[in-house]
Amino acid sequence: MRTANGARGEVLVELDGAPRRLCLTLGALAEIETALEVSGIEALAERLRRPTARDLMAVLAALLNGGGEAELAARLEQASVSPQAAAEAVARAFEAVGE
Repeated sequence: MRTANGARGEVLVELDGAPRRLCLTLGALAEIETALEVSGIEALAERLRRPTARDLMAVLAALLNGGGEAELAARLEQASVSPQAAAEAVARAFEAVGE
């Protein structure tokens, strides 16, 4: 059974038919900034107020990488992930940082 390390800010979400670990690490944050071509938390927050589908995929891939789920992150465009599930997973990962 997979578990998440809450102290590290990890969350488990169901994506592509299996539980997946997401984590907003510094590396994931840098990957997100690079993918979305923004610099800094304020610019990132502004960009994510109205994310595009591409934005959502980039953020989800970075969070998957941060959680050690590089295999799914690499094939995310072909995976069976609904937009709603992706948005909820991203929201949960960002919420976990503040807990």
